Amino acid sequence: MTLDFLHTPQNRRIAYHRTEGQGPGVVFLGGFKSDMEGSKATHLEDLCKAQNRAFLRFDYSGHGQSDGAFTDGCIGDWAADAMAAITDLTDGPQVLVGSSMGGWISLLIARAMPKKVAALVTIAAAPDFTEDGFWASFTDAQRAELDAHGRIALPSDYGEPYIITRRLIEEGRHNLVLRSPLNLPFPTRCLQGTADTSVSTETALRLLDHATCDDIRLTLVKDADHSFSDATCLPIIDATIAEVTQRIAM
Repeated sequence: MTLDFLHTPQNRRIAYHRTEGQGPGVVFLGGFKSDMEGSKATHLEDLCKAQNRAFLRFDYSGHGQSDGAFTDGCIGDWAADAMAAITDLTDGPQVLVGSSMGGWISLLIARAMPKKVAALVTIAAAPDFTEDGFWASFTDAQRAELDAHGRIALPSDYGEPYIITRRLIEEGRHNLVLRSPLNLPFPTRCLQGTADTSVSTETALRLLDHATCDDIRLTLVKDADHSFSDATCLPIIDATIAEVTQRIAM
């Protein structure tokens, strides 16, 4: 596919792949320091092509093939990138599929522009992780280092260390979704693996309990990890998208 670029209102240049097709379209929102070439994104693209359904995948600024440095970004920036992509590159309400940080960003989109959301599917959603994950786990020494130097390095299971900036933590506090009312006026499905070491089952249960939604369900998959992308999990994602799409049409 041809790689295209969108210039956002914030003057950021983000890379995307768009598949034309019928609606409601599907938009994939990736995770922290991931990109649109991941297995879930490309799998869903193939699924939508087979169904003649519109599909969009993209890289947040500082991720993948988009411009910018990862360490310059924060949750608000990446949510704004996603909102710009959805506004400019999709027609009508969309089925948002948010993975990990993308789950948090999908909730911010739902809060800011609910008329563009037909349904929501989260996969190992990580709402408020900058505060409840990173900041809450930092030692006094790490907090002092962050304050003094503006960044710290954390080990990662996915290769090179994560560089966590003070801006990421402080700006994240302006985008928390589990501290104030969260209305989701559309079918919402949350998928979570019990072997996920990055996002706990308790986080999924907290989101389920916190959200105001007449049609929300949480599916726990025994022994599934954070990637949720093996031969067992991908069909579960497919079936969940099919189910919410059917409910939209009812």
